[in-house]
Amino acid sequence: MAKVVHSVEISRSPEDVFATLCDLSHFSEWQEGVVSARPEDDGPLKVGSRAKMTRLVGGRERTMTTEMTEYSPPRGYAFRGIDGPIRPIGKGTVEPLADGARSRVTFELDFEGHGFGKALVPLVRKQARKQLPRNHENLRARLESGA
Repeated sequence: MAKVVHSVEISRSPEDVFATLCDLSHFSEWQEGVVSARPEDDGPLKVGSRAKMTRLVGGRERTMTTEMTEYSPPRGYAFRGIDGPIRPIGKGTVEPLADGARSRVTFELDFEGHGFGKALVPLVRKQARKQLPRNHENLRARLESGA
């Protein structure tokens, strides 16, 4: 099964959209299943920055560490999971649309299984295909409401 890809158009500038996409303190407000997210290191985000994210998975809280592998504000970022049986690999791009007051966000997501996680990757991809459009709609609504 192929990676998960989804796009959404948002009536906000690329700078505003990118700032919200990379603000860990607000992840739980627009991403389903996120309980908390926090940086592991001090200072601004950059390639190599790490974050701890706690998600509700199968009724239980699971914490994983991700590492920023690309960081090019306000146009793109990428990350990878570095621990756990199922590790996400994600890439987000923000494109300005015609007038610069609208943006298109495209997110690509895949997963690597380690140990018993290898058998679970198809199920996790299937869930992500359902969840990513809802997360994007939450993000769009949040940004367009001025929150």
